[in-house]
Amino acid sequence: MAPLRQDAGAGQTGDAGPHDGQGSALECHGPILGAAERRRPPGTIARVPVTITDPADPRVADFRDLKAGDRPAGAPAGTAPVIVEGTAAVERLLLSPYRVRAVFGVPGRVESLEVPENVGVYVADKWVLSEVIGFRLTRGVLASADRLPPADLDQLLAGPDPAAPRRLAVLEALNDHENLGSIARSAVALGIDGLLLDPRCADPLYRRSVRVSMGHVLSLPFAVLPEWPASLDRLHDAGYRTVALTPAADAVDLADVDPGEHRRTAVLLGAEGPGLTPEAQRAASVRARIPMRSGVDSLGVAAAAAIAFATLR
Repeated sequence: MAPLRQDAGAGQTGDAGPHDGQGSALECHGPILGAAERRRPPGTIARVPVTITDPADPRVADFRDLKAGDRPAGAPAGTAPVIVEGTAAVERLLLSPYRVRAVFGVPGRVESLEVPENVGVYVADKWVLSEVIGFRLTRGVLASADRLPPADLDQLLAGPDPAAPRRLAVLEALNDHENLGSIARSAVALGIDGLLLDPRCADPLYRRSVRVSMGHVLSLPFAVLPEWPASLDRLHDAGYRTVALTPAADAVDLADVDPGEHRRTAVLLGAEGPGLTPEAQRAASVRARIPMRSGVDSLGVAAAAAIAFATLR
């Protein structure tokens, strides 16, 4: 969604220092957008930004002290605006259903964007920007947007055409924002139609999740499964085969799970380390493992997810 540059490099992730996100996988701004993706909706123009000189300026309140968390003190989780970092991700936000509230960054990055006329557009020097957000931003631009509610579960299960093939990812207790963002990015790239989250999962719209997904999570519908793992019965009733990923030796080889046997498949993934609970595995239609060389018992959940998504397309 804006003039794109290719991000490269991978390294530290998380909020662990004053150069937050520097060298992280999200600093890699994905591939350059094609002409169709760059097309702007009506009513968007190149804006002349307002210069912010005071870090306390209320016009950039959405971006204040971002390392403190995803919400104001005392507010329920998931109530703060969606925060998007980096040119490529902000461009995807501008093309998404989310209503953009403000854009803020350094001159040059901000001025290259075309945004709706009713959106505040602000620039500041690097010192003021760092003072506002609480760390040094290496990606040069941020945007805030209003949240959208999770998708209706029944509608997400059915999809636009109930007779069409469909693929979903189901996450259990996946509480690492960066893993969730990485899974979302792979899901969009590899044909997953939506995410289903158990109540313990991380917020997919938290800043780090959005950043690691390169903004792709904004185009991926998600819903919360209210009762876990009992809610998996709703997937089975809707015609889904559920495939639980596990490193267990008695699981079937993932390559032996034929994606053509079922029009609809949901891939179950657990948290990094503990994996899926025994209850979730028992509730699944099939347990599958990714074969690995001797001495390696498992992959990181984001890597395992990408392999499963590609195998079961």
